[in-house]
Amino acid sequence: MRFTVAIDGPAAAGKGTISRGLAERFGFAHLDTGLLYRATGRKVLETGLAPEAAARAVGPEDLARDGLRTQAVAELASRVATVPEVRHALVAFQRDFARRDGGAVLDGRDIGTVICPDAEVKLYVTASAEVRARRRFEELRASGQASDYEDVLDEVLKRDARDMGRKDAPMRAAEDAVQIDTSEMDIDDALAAAVAVVEARLQGRGT
Repeated sequence: MRFTVAIDGPAAAGKGTISRGLAERFGFAHLDTGLLYRATGRKVLETGLAPEAAARAVGPEDLARDGLRTQAVAELASRVATVPEVRHALVAFQRDFARRDGGAVLDGRDIGTVICPDAEVKLYVTASAEVRARRRFEELRASGQASDYEDVLDEVLKRDARDMGRKDAPMRAAEDAVQIDTSEMDIDDALAAAVAVVEARLQGRGT
């Protein structure tokens, strides 16, 4: 069975947690496409390669490396993601993953609009900037990374502006995406809402 769930949305909205939950619930493979950009940014930093060359050199082993989820790497990822050549270099990897047998869940910022416009399910997971900054702040503090809430909020707003304002594949909800606002939802409720959408689509296919 080939069945693709495309999940988009801004940072710290909960799309990663929802994606992993859906993959586990339905036995689908999962790809956090943000790791591709984090790995690219890290490779640029470590090797001095141009962003496009770094993107072409990224392989599965790079996605398994430790340290990809630090704030510094996230900043690099957001910057290299604005380079059209980087996005183009990573398209084939993502599309091949999406159409693998057994089903796949991909989360990112242009999955439903650019990478998988024909996905069987499209979700756009969002939350207010203040809620997302608070979540990110608590996450950083729990991991021992010093941070200030106002600084985290400022970075969230700047990242949103970059993601939504770039000319190539800007972050936005696909016209046929189901939107899930997690601002006032706990993760169980948010995941239940996503599961309901996927189950309805699978039933519609007679699966």
